Amino acid sequence: MLIIFLILGLIIGSFLNVLVYRIHTAEELFWDRSKCPHCKKKIRWFDNIPVVSFVILKFRCRDCQKKISWQYPLVEIFTGIVFALIGWKFFVLTNTASWLPTAFYLFAVSSLITILVYDFFYLEIPGSVLWVSIFIAIVFGLYVDYGGSTSIMEVEPPVLLETHIYPGVLAATVAFVFFFSLSFFSKEKWMGMGDAYLVILLGLILGWPEILLALFLAFAIGATYGIIAIAFRKKKMKSQVPFAPFLVLGTFIALLFYPPIIDWYLSLFY
Repeated sequence: MLIIFLILGLIIGSFLNVLVYRIHTAEELFWDRSKCPHCKKKIRWFDNIPVVSFVILKFRCRDCQKKISWQYPLVEIFTGIVFALIGWKFFVLTNTASWLPTAFYLFAVSSLITILVYDFFYLEIPGSVLWVSIFIAIVFGLYVDYGGSTSIMEVEPPVLLETHIYPGVLAATVAFVFFFSLSFFSKEKWMGMGDAYLVILLGLILGWPEILLALFLAFAIGATYGIIAIAFRKKKMKSQVPFAPFLVLGTFIALLFYPPIIDWYLSLFY
């Protein structure tokens, strides 16, 4: 079953590459066939197989022989791995109750990978992807809490702390206030306002207190990257570094491995 999620992730990863490119160039998102960014020739279907075509073509366009960016196979492979992990974590074939959460998390990680790649290359968070994802996360949370009953009068409202939406809203609010403060008081020198909006989505996906681990990991990974980049003279102290990729990576780790990480951390004290 995990192979199916992996293959699905490879296919979706290929689409996410196209989505990133077309959002940046303001092209039609869904109906036009993929084309080479250099010669603009439309890519044949057999040259558009995730990862495989990249290897067969020896990393070059069939028509113009220009090099194909490593972005394409890396995003496809990364998406495939994350999809397989989501399937491993949330999906149970014989439990239909797991199907909707799995579909939501597959959508959520697809959105976050799009944001990661876009911010990495263009130092900007695509608002169209972000706000649509926030809306769907809210709808999903409300449906999980209230959508199961046929009538509001038939079932008592769920206990607030046991709902899905409340921990998500709490996490989103705390994270947003923290990041908004960093951005506002530093005049966006420490943190961009786009990151403050992004953590709203992350909070809705993870909930409380999982968001705390995600933010801690994001800062830890970002600091490590910064130190290594400066050491190898790839960046300077005042260089602008996109922070969304670190937030997304921290979110993925917290989403998939929160219990064992917390258990390991607590074991250090007991």
